[in-house]
Amino acid sequence: MKVKRYAVCVLVFLMSSAMLVGCAVGVTGVSLDSETLSLTANDTRQLVATIAPDNAANKSVQWCSSNNTVATVSDTGLVTARVAGIATITVTTVDGRRQARCKVIVSVATTEVPPAISAGYWHTAALRSDGTVWTWGANLYGQMGYGFTERHTPTQVIGLNGVTAIASGEKNTVALKFDGTVWALGNNDWGQLGDGTTAFRHTIVKVNGLTEIVAIAVGSMHAVALKSDGTVWAWGRNNTGQLGDGTTTTRLTPIRISDLIGVTAISAGALHTVALKADGSVWVWGWNSHGILGDGTTMDRHTPVQVSDLAAVMAISAGQAHTVALKEDGTVWTWGGNFSGQLGDGTMTLRTVPTPVSGLTGVNAISAGVHHTVALSSDGTVLAWGNNDWGQLGDGTTTRHLTPVRASGLTGVTAISAGGWYFTVALRYDGKVWAWGNNEFGHLGDGTTTNRLTPHDIGFRLRN
Repeated sequence: MKVKRYAVCVLVFLMSSAMLVGCAVGVTGVSLDSETLSLTANDTRQLVATIAPDNAANKSVQWCSSNNTVATVSDTGLVTARVAGIATITVTTVDGRRQARCKVIVSVATTEVPPAISAGYWHTAALRSDGTVWTWGANLYGQMGYGFTERHTPTQVIGLNGVTAIASGEKNTVALKFDGTVWALGNNDWGQLGDGTTAFRHTIVKVNGLTEIVAIAVGSMHAVALKSDGTVWAWGRNNTGQLGDGTTTTRLTPIRISDLIGVTAISAGALHTVALKADGSVWVWGWNSHGILGDGTTMDRHTPVQVSDLAAVMAISAGQAHTVALKEDGTVWTWGGNFSGQLGDGTMTLRTVPTPVSGLTGVNAISAGVHHTVALSSDGTVLAWGNNDWGQLGDGTTTRHLTPVRASGLTGVTAISAGGWYFTVALRYDGKVWAWGNNEFGHLGDGTTTNRLTPHDIGFRLRN
């Protein structure tokens, strides 16, 4: 249930001699010198933005990449290709009214992709640097890609290669390939695999009609995808409006969420969905019991609404009944259900609007579970709070904590993921996977079903 923000935005002031003479007027347009760039990894290319008219009063613009994993953009419009995939570079005028876009297609210059982890409800998925996907844990619905046998150690998903991102749901797994297509397997009761059927799949199937995808997210029984043009697509169960199409109609194939553009990151909770826009605003829809949507109400929303009084956000994560946001200043804000202290504000009081986590700064990443929340500090350590019945906070106890505590003996962490069934997974800089908490179905991946109260090296590395 973790998500990372894919956009980093900066301002640059473009000045021309025309601004120094004559009468300054409002901006009427912005354009780029290229509509498409084809690059290989590590290539750079300068984009040039032109503001009209020449004597516009304010020529400030904002540069954003839809996927910084694939390609980044500097404050001067310099594009750097990273790994194979598709990204969109967007330049926006300072008033937010004019935009121009350039599609960046990065080809394979190396087989290595950034390793990743994703903790589902009862299983875990991992992406190795060679683009292969490995899974472990419960497998009742075939969500691990090799029949229906439960596995307690990482096993490779058959026939799935060239992957750049993964997402684990309650009973299914979704993967994004470097060519921008999406693939899925596992439970399909509500069409959450997006193949137009409700048949379970224990081998990988392609989600219908999706191309140029740059990010994916999976909830309990629905899934979401972000396209390179900043639009969001969703499919699966829609009983609380979690697909955002204005209805509660289940969708067996992806549909576009209308009137939602400029999105750079997505996250799916149990029955709600969250989107982050390039301007740092957060938009939500779906189930709103306990104030999960953060709009000051407990009314379900079938189309996107903006979270109240929240700006300058750089990452989002949707849990089962709460939502978490990381701001650009390194602070963490939470809202929704707080039955176990998962909001981290020192209370067990539900919040219908964003509330800061007590005493927490310098955070680089966040992940919301069912009843606990995890944060990655800039120093490479992990902090957690909320329910701790199974040791999922990693502090060596089973004591619930209403404010953040540090996981014991774990440093050098680069990624985190809070699982549904009371466990947590972390990835270190050396590619090693560590896990702790409940292990009833072997979802910690260490070859046992032994619960772990502190972080445990499972003996699996995501890069050679």
